[in-house]
Amino acid sequence: MDIIKELLTEMENEAVTTRKMLALVPDDRLDWSPHPKSMTLKQLATHVAEIPSWVVIAVDHDELDFNAGSYQPAPVSSNADLLALFDQSYQAGHAALSRLPESNLDTPWIMRGGEIVYLDTTKYGMVRHAFAQTIHHRAQLGVFLRLLDIAIPGSYGPSADEMGG
Repeated sequence: MDIIKELLTEMENEAVTTRKMLALVPDDRLDWSPHPKSMTLKQLATHVAEIPSWVVIAVDHDELDFNAGSYQPAPVSSNADLLALFDQSYQAGHAALSRLPESNLDTPWIMRGGEIVYLDTTKYGMVRHAFAQTIHHRAQLGVFLRLLDIAIPGSYGPSADEMGG
């Protein structure tokens, strides 16, 4: 089995669904949040759009230390910005995964905040983690959109909106 090929296929398939969902984020509701403890629609959608670029970090580095950098979310002020960010993030992640030798999949990889380890895995595990995070936060985005009464597309089959429900 060609594991890199399988991961690329999964990434491509998830990107189609993710882009459809991101395309529905309305410009006039970016600051909306369903609850005081929730992210804003803009924060969540930006996060979803950036996650494919995590694959670059998994491929090119052996760890991510949140305390060592000054991460700032990409500036997004419209749906067009959001989709451009996603397309750029996806292309970068896809290219990185394409050049990863399969022999490096079991290289240790760590996500930390200083001394606190959040994830101790392999490069393969981090790629899968990025995919899982995309799916998880895309589902949150679907709930946000549903609460705004926006019809959502199906992810792994038709949604209730597509079924006429």
